[in-house]
Amino acid sequence: MLSSITLFIGITLMYSTPLAFAALGGVVSERSGVTNLGIEGMMTIGAFTGATVGYFTGSAWGGFLAAGAAGGMIALLHAFASITCRADQTISGIAINLIGPGVALFICRILFDGATMTVPVTNKIPKLFGSAGGSGALKNLNVDVTVVVALALAVLLWVFLYKTKWGFHIRAVGEHPAAADTMGIHVYRIRYLCVIVSGILAGFGGASMTLAIIPQFTPTAISGQGFIALAAVIFGKWTPHGAYGACLLFGAAQALTVILGGGSFQVPSEILAMLPYVITIIILILFVGRSAAPKASGQPYEKGER
Repeated sequence: MLSSITLFIGITLMYSTPLAFAALGGVVSERSGVTNLGIEGMMTIGAFTGATVGYFTGSAWGGFLAAGAAGGMIALLHAFASITCRADQTISGIAINLIGPGVALFICRILFDGATMTVPVTNKIPKLFGSAGGSGALKNLNVDVTVVVALALAVLLWVFLYKTKWGFHIRAVGEHPAAADTMGIHVYRIRYLCVIVSGILAGFGGASMTLAIIPQFTPTAISGQGFIALAAVIFGKWTPHGAYGACLLFGAAQALTVILGGGSFQVPSEILAMLPYVITIIILILFVGRSAAPKASGQPYEKGER
């Protein structure tokens, strides 16, 4: 019984971590007033970059950091379109979701002899428990170091947003950019930085998938994780702790899928595959109307507007 519980917790933490990185990135961007629907594409390019750099360098952490840089670079495109060009942020995000997988597959075919998946990495991100350590039931926890990093990041981001003046500036820009501008807060600069940070965190989320959960990049490595992360942002009411808690819920749904799939009680695989996404839709139906986004989220800002 204890082994089953620790196994469930371990799988929950494992699958919630990529979502947590991406969702926290979404919180940062949304709080500054820029809607980032391109998290899926940023996670995909991060997943590919992390697996590729991790394979060629033999360093999982090198791949992890490179994935963040790649996510930040593609987020810069979204920032330029949304902030400087004042383009529709929804359309820009959708474009990023098309660009990310396209670029990843294109470069993958060049580097891996026409293959659409990378060669498995030899060194994955280390674990705190599981095969790398622990005893008894702790081995079933299967906790990667990135799990702790994501949890620490959620706490630090909450402190930053709600207990520091820089966090106040971000929230002010997301609520009323014109008023923030009159206070001397640089709206464009803050929004650019927040969108880039959002991409970096999404890249980390993608890399934690291909460097911790699976050992390589495949075209279906992310497959909707970015959209689930966006649902976590909404369910968590645009707060770091709320988004992280929502990611744990979605991770638990994935853990339930894994456990039911390997149990004695036979459940059709199609139903199990649908479960995380069905839960996502149900949560959005129940909570999207009760959550209030930052007032300026999704609205381009031009200096001098009131």
